Amino acid sequence: MDILFQIDWRSVFVPSVGILEIIVRGTIIYLMLFVLLRVLRREAGSLGITDVLVIVLIADAAQNGMAGDYKSITEGLVLVATIAFWDYLLDWLGHSIPSFQRLIHPAPLLLIKDGRMLRRNMRQEMITQDELISLIRQQGVERASEVKACYLESDGGISVIKKDADDSGSQRPTKKQP
Repeated sequence: MDILFQIDWRSVFVPSVGILEIIVRGTIIYLMLFVLLRVLRREAGSLGITDVLVIVLIADAAQNGMAGDYKSITEGLVLVATIAFWDYLLDWLGHSIPSFQRLIHPAPLLLIKDGRMLRRNMRQEMITQDELISLIRQQGVERASEVKACYLESDGGISVIKKDADDSGSQRPTKKQP
């Protein structure tokens, strides 16, 4: 039972490498990632799944370089540069080759058409009615009946096109002047 409460305080608080080395590693990795993400990533307004994947992979690769699990910082930087290269290459191929673009960025999926939810498309993306209503409310629309079209975009965002006043069918009758 004593083994459950034994703590090696030295390993908890005393670093296995010098403090200056940790500062240097952290500084180099941070500055390299900052420059890399500034140069390669666009400010598109929202993060897509590929953006999140790249950030997670870079974070994992960089963590090893910062923590000293690699033999050198160079190994960590090479791995991060490799991930960045593939990210850039996929973006470039998607931009240059239309068929490749469709492969890595699916076409928008119609979720609401003329006020009617398309349940088959919602099931395909595992979006519930409550989730969809919540998403269109965030776009300033109260009810699905007010929507001309609602799309799930390739980056995971929702775009909503409201019905025009003539499309809604719920216009107030105008009073006739005597």
